[in-house]
Amino acid sequence: MMTSSASNKDLALLILEQVENSSSSAKFWEKSLPIVQQFFKLESLVVLQSVPPEWKRVGHAGELPKDPPIQLAAEALDKFAPSRSGTWIALPLDQKQVILMNGSLSDDRLQGLQVMLASIHQIVEGQQQRARRIRRLEKILEITHAWGQSECMQSLLEAMAEAATELLAADRASIFLWDKANKMLVGRPALGIKADGELRIADNTGIVGQVVQTREPRRVGGGMDDNQIARKIDQETGYHTRTLLCVPLIGPQGQCMGAFEVLNKKEGLFTDEDEQGLIELAAHAAVALENTQQWQELLSKHQLLVEEAAEGLQLIGESAVIGAVRSTIRRIADTDLAILVLGENGTGKEIVARSIHYLSRRRDQPFIAVNCAALTETLLESELFGHEKGAFTDAHETRAGKFELATGGTLFLDEIGDMSLSGQAKMLRVLEDKTIVRVGGSQSIHTEVRILAATNQDLGKMVREKRFREDLFFRLNVVSLELPPLRERGEDVFLLSEHFLENFCRNMGRNKPQFSTAAKKKLLEHPWPGNIRELRNLMERLAYLTSGDRIEADDLAFINAGAGGDALHFDFNASLADATRDFQQKYIKQTIENAGGNMSKAAKRLNLHRSNLYRKIKQLEMGIGDEDDDEDS
Repeated sequence: MMTSSASNKDLALLILEQVENSSSSAKFWEKSLPIVQQFFKLESLVVLQSVPPEWKRVGHAGELPKDPPIQLAAEALDKFAPSRSGTWIALPLDQKQVILMNGSLSDDRLQGLQVMLASIHQIVEGQQQRARRIRRLEKILEITHAWGQSECMQSLLEAMAEAATELLAADRASIFLWDKANKMLVGRPALGIKADGELRIADNTGIVGQVVQTREPRRVGGGMDDNQIARKIDQETGYHTRTLLCVPLIGPQGQCMGAFEVLNKKEGLFTDEDEQGLIELAAHAAVALENTQQWQELLSKHQLLVEEAAEGLQLIGESAVIGAVRSTIRRIADTDLAILVLGENGTGKEIVARSIHYLSRRRDQPFIAVNCAALTETLLESELFGHEKGAFTDAHETRAGKFELATGGTLFLDEIGDMSLSGQAKMLRVLEDKTIVRVGGSQSIHTEVRILAATNQDLGKMVREKRFREDLFFRLNVVSLELPPLRERGEDVFLLSEHFLENFCRNMGRNKPQFSTAAKKKLLEHPWPGNIRELRNLMERLAYLTSGDRIEADDLAFINAGAGGDALHFDFNASLADATRDFQQKYIKQTIENAGGNMSKAAKRLNLHRSNLYRKIKQLEMGIGDEDDDEDS
C-alpha cells in the first residue's frame, strides 16, 4: 500500500499529464476532476469561479448537485483556507476559484491535496497567460499593420474601436477625444450608440471623465462600483452597461488626448490582462490619432512589440547540429525563398519558422500560422482565401482569409503533409498566381506573402505514393531545413533542461534545484521520443514534484511515462525464463539505439566488455551486426 505522499505524487503525475493538451482552464478541469474524484472516492466535485455578484461553474465531476454550498465556497475564498460543512469541503485555488468536494477526507490528505491542486492550477494559469500574451501581441501587430493602410481619420477611429471589441471580446467600444477648450469629450466612434457614431458628454462625466482627469485606468461593473456607471447616458442611448473598462489615451509627448473605452465583456468581467491589452492598444491608437501622417512614431511603438515578440523565441543549444541550423536560418531568413521545415514532433518547427520571420525584413508585418491538419475540405477555401457576405449559410459578413491577413508578412503552413489533394491543388494555384478570390466573390486579390511550411512526414515518399503533389512539393521545398531530434543533440539536453526548469521554478517562486551527476547521465541516455516537448513536460513535473535542492536519478523514475511504442511491456502469461529473455533483448536493443549504434559505448553502459556484448547478442539470437562491422568513429 502506498503512503499518502506517494499517492499524492502519483495523482500529481496523472493531473500534470492533462496540462499540455488543455487549451483552457475549463478543458483542464474537465479532464482532471474525474481523476481526483476516482483517486479520493468522492461523490462529486465542482470548480466555481467568483464573478461578482454571481458564481460561474468552470467544471465538475460526478453528479452535479442542485444546490452546491455556495456560502461555503465564499467562506473559503474570504479566509483563503479550507472550509467544511457536513460532507462538503471547499478548497480555494486562487483569489477567484474554489473547488467544492462532497466526500470524506482527513485533514492531512486535504492539506496535501490543496497544495498540489493550487500549484498545478498556478502552472496551468501561468502557461495559458503566456500563450494569451503572445497571441495578444501578435494580434496587435496585425491590427496596427492594418491601421498603417488608412489615411482617413474616421475610418481609422472605426478600425480602432472594432479592433478593441475583437481583442477583448467586448460588445461595444468608444474612443473619446478631449475637446479641452469646450470641456467636452467627443465619442468618435461610439459603436452601436447612434447612427452617426458620435456621443458628446462633459469632460467630468462618469468613468470616462474620471479617467481623463486622473489619467488612470478604471474598471467597474459586475458588482464592483456599479453605482459609478453613468446611467443617464444609458437612458439616453437605450443601452445597458454591465461592465466597463476605460484607459487614457496618452500621446507621444505625454499629453492626454482622451480615453479608450470598451463595454460589456461577453463572458465574465474585464481582467488585468484585458486592461494591459487595452493600454497597449491605446498607446498605438494615440500615436496614430495625433497625426495619421506621422508614421515614424507609430512604427517606433510598433517596433517595441516586434522586439518583445521576437525576444520570446529562443533556439537554445550549443551542439554542432543546432549551430548548423542557426547558421542556415541566418543565411535564409532575409530572403523570399520558400522554406520547408522538417523534423519529428516536438523538435520546435514553429519556433524556427517564427525565428525566420523575425530575422527577416518582414518582421514588422504579420506572422500568420495555419494548421493544415485542421482544415477540412469545407473550411479550407474560406479559411485561406476568405469569403464574401452571403457566400454560404453562416457567412454573415465579409471576411479576409489567411493569405490576405498575411500580406507583406509570412504565412506558416504547419502540418502541410496532412492537406488533402484537392486542397493542395488550390494551394498550388495561389502560390503560382499570387492572387486569391474570396469564396462567393469574383474579384482577384493580389497577395504578397512569404511561405514557410513544416511537416513531420516524408513528403518525398508521399510524392512517390501519389499522396502529395510533386509540383507543390518542389514549390515549397526551395530550401529545406531539417531539425535534429533531441537525442542527436548531445549535451543540449542539459541547457534546455536548465532553461525550462529555471522558468518553471521562477513562476512557482522557488529556488531551482541542481541535477546530480547520475540524473544528468539519465537525461543524456533517454531517447526522448517526444523531443523538446517531452523534456519541457518533464521539467514542469520536476519543478512541482521535487522539494529539495538537488534532483537525483530516482526523481526521474517517470521519465519514460508516455513513451509509447518504445516502452517495455511484459507478457505476464510467459514463463520467467521467456520474460527474462524478452526483457534482455529489448533492453540491449534500446541501449544500442541510445548509444547511436556505437557498440563500444553500449557495452560500457551495460557494464560489459564489447566481446561479451556480441556473445550475449548471439545467445539471444537478436541478429544485430557482426563484431567486424562495428565502427566506433
